[in-house]
Amino acid sequence: MHTEDVDSHLYRLLVLNLALQLFDGVATYQGLRLGFREANPLLVSAFDLIGVVPALLLFKAKACGLLVLLHRAAPARIGVTVLRGLAAVYCILSLGPWLGKFVSLATTLL
Repeated sequence: MHTEDVDSHLYRLLVLNLALQLFDGVATYQGLRLGFREANPLLVSAFDLIGVVPALLLFKAKACGLLVLLHRAAPARIGVTVLRGLAAVYCILSLGPWLGKFVSLATTLL
């Protein structure tokens, strides 16, 4: 890939990862409101300590800040590899499980 292509790909991966963070935060909040439990024990502890909304905002702001830092500071090819991996992890550990829970709930309501 040419440098322009790698930089463009890196930017698209940053946007994807930021969108996954946003999805995870909103899905977690809505899931908790619907009676589902959060699987991340660190986040659950933070909920108990400072509340759900502040904890989610704090954790998601940190994650988004680190994604932007990675995008800006890492060499492009390394950044692409890392952001691909992070997107895959979030799809497996967040997007998939939350969508499964919401679809399951929707089918019971029909």
